[in-house]
Amino acid sequence: MARTSNVALRLLTSLKAEAEHVAKEEGTSLNQFINIAVAEKLAALRTAAYFQERAARADPAAFERILARSGNELPRPGDEIPQDYDPDAVRRRLAKAKRKVT
Repeated sequence: MARTSNVALRLLTSLKAEAEHVAKEEGTSLNQFINIAVAEKLAALRTAAYFQERAARADPAAFERILARSGNELPRPGDEIPQDYDPDAVRRRLAKAKRKVT
């Protein structure tokens, strides 16, 4: 079994009541509900940081070269380049993400 530690947690009364209500609906204890909620929040934060770091390492020029390749078959349905695709907007987004990481 994983090691655990005790933490005194101060919650607003209304927040605690809502958490207890949802935990009961889910068929779990308040403790387990809070553990899962914290784990989900940590995963979301780590995922966002991961994608920001990946975006900062992107090579927009290589991306454009790949898109410019001519193939001999039509794109699969749903895989077409959108009519409103703006490569400059992509570059700006990548540059912005890169500035956030550094």
